[in-house]
Amino acid sequence: MKIIIAMLKHETNTFSPLLTPLESLGPENGGPLRGEDAYAYFKGTQIPMGAFIDLAEEIGAEIEIPIAARTVPSGPVSQDAFDQVAQVICDAVTAGCDALLLDLHGAMVSEDFEDGEGELLERVRRAAPDVPIGVGLDFHANMSERMVQNCDVAVGYKTYPHVDMYEAGRRTGELLLDMIAGKITPHMSFATCPVLPNILRMATNEAPMDAIMAKADALEGGKLLSVSVFPGFPLADTPHTRLSALVVEDGAAGEGEHACREILDIAWRSRNEFIYHAAPFVDAVARAKALKDGPILLLDLADNCNSGGTLDSMAVIREALNQGLEDVLAGPVCDPEAVAAMVGAGVGAEITLPVGGKMDLHALERKGDPLVLSGRVTLISDGRFTVRGPVFTGMRVDLGRTVVLDTGPMQIVVSEERIEPLDLGMFRMVGIEPLDKTYIILKSKIQYRPTFGVVSKHVIDCNALGVGSADFNLFPYKSLTRPIYPLDKNTEF
Repeated sequence: MKIIIAMLKHETNTFSPLLTPLESLGPENGGPLRGEDAYAYFKGTQIPMGAFIDLAEEIGAEIEIPIAARTVPSGPVSQDAFDQVAQVICDAVTAGCDALLLDLHGAMVSEDFEDGEGELLERVRRAAPDVPIGVGLDFHANMSERMVQNCDVAVGYKTYPHVDMYEAGRRTGELLLDMIAGKITPHMSFATCPVLPNILRMATNEAPMDAIMAKADALEGGKLLSVSVFPGFPLADTPHTRLSALVVEDGAAGEGEHACREILDIAWRSRNEFIYHAAPFVDAVARAKALKDGPILLLDLADNCNSGGTLDSMAVIREALNQGLEDVLAGPVCDPEAVAAMVGAGVGAEITLPVGGKMDLHALERKGDPLVLSGRVTLISDGRFTVRGPVFTGMRVDLGRTVVLDTGPMQIVVSEERIEPLDLGMFRMVGIEPLDKTYIILKSKIQYRPTFGVVSKHVIDCNALGVGSADFNLFPYKSLTRPIYPLDKNTEF
């Protein structure tokens, strides 16, 4: 048996000013990985790609990885990049295979297509109508009917923070192999609910998602082979952005449709709980200052790069310094210009320079606002480390050249690339033990919880400035299907 394994994975924030060209869809801005390079990079990782590889090897299948393209969330994928990657996948399946396993996100937007995954899957299905297709999807997928119609099985993560990515990929592969063996006849049911959940209300161990996921788990079994719930990615302005449910059923007896309805009924009744109310971030910093024992996390929610943020907003950092917080660790802040200046100055140099704020946020009608800082360059690193987990375990991170600037009250990590600080190793690689700090400013929302969250004494949300803001009223939605709750109070379901 020959199995093709491929990836085109991107969570698109349509309000982000960050471009997503072909070269960004791979490590070190080197573009997508192929063949043996892709195998070596993803083998052993706890994501769907790693699971696909393991499963194929367990059954002795021939593996081909024609291309693996991924990057952190940013603006729409350039059409040229999308077309090139899609063509490589289509060419591979046209050349012949017994199955295709795709590691996708589900909330990708290209310059020409608001439903990136739907377009990709339709092209692949058209190129190879009889090839069985299995798709692993992110919890934040914005599902469409087009996606469902153009694959045979699809399974989403069940957790946020995402600690079951490998399991979701493995289940995808197992179902596809059972289909090929004639053990099951998968039929997928899909339905949506006109709710736009806030990302800050999507944690699966808290209300309202805990009850919804518990229902999904209870329904799964027997003829219901997989039950996935997708709260969606609300910062992708598309007609498909909303909460949805997807059930893979053995046969088409209608149980899947009923299960989707049960799940969405719970979600609709819980719609008020999906609203996040953010306090003024200046007050949040003041509240943090009044606390005594650390580490105390200040979460810069609006500039979270895993929501498409630029990772260069200095609003929370500026406010922390203005209010006199001491013993602070912050970062990473993405600013290649500042990195170049500090590398040029060298370790030990005293330097004054503008940091961050280089990106204009056009969708929010805000100009970049750098913060002029004075301090000493204490360390220069290559910015590379391997994530220990439990989120994205085994993934290799490359922040580019990374510098520590010590201003006295604050140590700021400044990097050339954007990566969410979801692993303690991100600071330990530059010689800083985060557990020893009183305050840590992280540009994160939920993914920090399995790592930084479990070792912190207090967590303070700071919704300041950025295209990852928790305030949906800031965004000029144009493609979103209306009415939708909570933007439209008269929404019915």
